[in-house]
Amino acid sequence: MNIKQIAKKAGVSVATVSRVLNHPENVAPATRERIQKIIDQEEYTPNWFARGLNFNKTRTIGLVTPHTVGSCYMEIAGGVEEVARQKGYITFMCNMERDPDIEKEYINHLITRKVDGIILMYSSLSDEYMSWIREEKIPAVLIGENELRPDWDSVKADCRDGAVKMTAHLVECGHETIGMLCGNAPENEANSILQGYKNVMKASGKKLSSKNVYDVENSIEGGYIGAKRMISEFTSPGSDVPGDQLDAIFASSDEIAYGAMDAVKDCGLCIPDDIAIVGFGNYKMSNLMEPKLTTVEEPYRLMGIYGARILFDLIEEKEKNGEESTPKHIILKTKMRIRKSCGHKERIGEMF
Repeated sequence: MNIKQIAKKAGVSVATVSRVLNHPENVAPATRERIQKIIDQEEYTPNWFARGLNFNKTRTIGLVTPHTVGSCYMEIAGGVEEVARQKGYITFMCNMERDPDIEKEYINHLITRKVDGIILMYSSLSDEYMSWIREEKIPAVLIGENELRPDWDSVKADCRDGAVKMTAHLVECGHETIGMLCGNAPENEANSILQGYKNVMKASGKKLSSKNVYDVENSIEGGYIGAKRMISEFTSPGSDVPGDQLDAIFASSDEIAYGAMDAVKDCGLCIPDDIAIVGFGNYKMSNLMEPKLTTVEEPYRLMGIYGARILFDLIEEKEKNGEESTPKHIILKTKMRIRKSCGHKERIGEMF
């Protein structure tokens, strides 16, 4: 049964039935009860999507993620969905599998489906597609390290500062030769971490050469292969610095750090006595590793919550006056989680 049939059976206009569904307080009690009784008897369910189109609102948002594998992305998504549920919205999650072409396809689908807003997580969208979103007047927010876009609302963690603090911590622990395993994704975030690491290494006068930094796949396998190669490079007879010895590895993600830990153990070395290992992200598994992994904690869920709140502010502003507000840029602080793997003897800053 549709809304017209309900109106005919109740002896009222379609507009009156629509008012019962949307603004029941504007309908006389007797009429409202008669229409509601028919709706209940017929088990009528409104087509919410069609209703949304009539009101230029679908109560849906799109969330484009780099991958569904990785606890960091899922924690951000959890924060977004928490706010969306509170607002009575449905979230379309789109996994672009780190492929810019797939991301473009999803943007096309989301725009076609008239979503009320879009959140782009660690996006690699071109200016052309960003302009298309703006032309369609769809509110959008960027989460994570993205291309520099000062005219778009964004939320991210201060990864460079986190890397500076972690590298400085390794220096304070007495480590002389500190290697960096830099993941290939998310690219902009990895670059920020790498820059923070290099800044401290240069400022502290530590050894920094091409064999100190290896680009690796952002995975456990990438960390394992990269650490094996780095250890081999430093221990090979042809080492460019005689007597040079690797004594710490900084991984740009916890996943890479897990692989590096396995590689160190497979080389017959001890963590942290022979080589210290630290990561970035503070994934849930990091506190279960042996030894427990020292890492930089990113506030992933909070990033999702703040990003969603900004998006719904934009949606509400659009509904009220149709005007665009000044872009908001929120930068959240990271925290160090000091555990056994870094070789910090006192572990004063340890937090689980």
